[in-house]
Amino acid sequence: MNFRSRAHTEPIALQLAPMIDVILFLLTFFLLTWNIARYETELDVRVPTARQGEAPKRLPGEIILNVKKDGRVILNKIPVSNEQLLEKLKEIVKLFPEQAVVLRADEDVEYKYVISVLDVCRAADIWNVAFATAPEEQPK
Repeated sequence: MNFRSRAHTEPIALQLAPMIDVILFLLTFFLLTWNIARYETELDVRVPTARQGEAPKRLPGEIILNVKKDGRVILNKIPVSNEQLLEKLKEIVKLFPEQAVVLRADEDVEYKYVISVLDVCRAADIWNVAFATAPEEQPK
């Protein structure tokens, strides 16, 4: 008995259209999320508002320090202690003496935590420190 089929089946071909759709979807997703992630901002840190604040000209290689409500310092999405922060800033200052630091402190953070981060920056010989603020909301 011959159980083999006499019909000739064509080999399965690779479908390019669905694969291109998925790749374009992933590319769009990563481009949109990259724009948020490149500024190293913590989403749960709410900076205070200021009337006279200006939109900064972003410099490549800026260091952004996020200070949360409980005083934790976040550098490159990693919580660091003051000692670790001092070591990292000293290493950076050796390579880039004019390094700028942007301090994003939560509006509810205690003043002593902001001063301790400023003290660490000064100990690392960083003098170019900017404070991040949000624009004041306009009345509707």
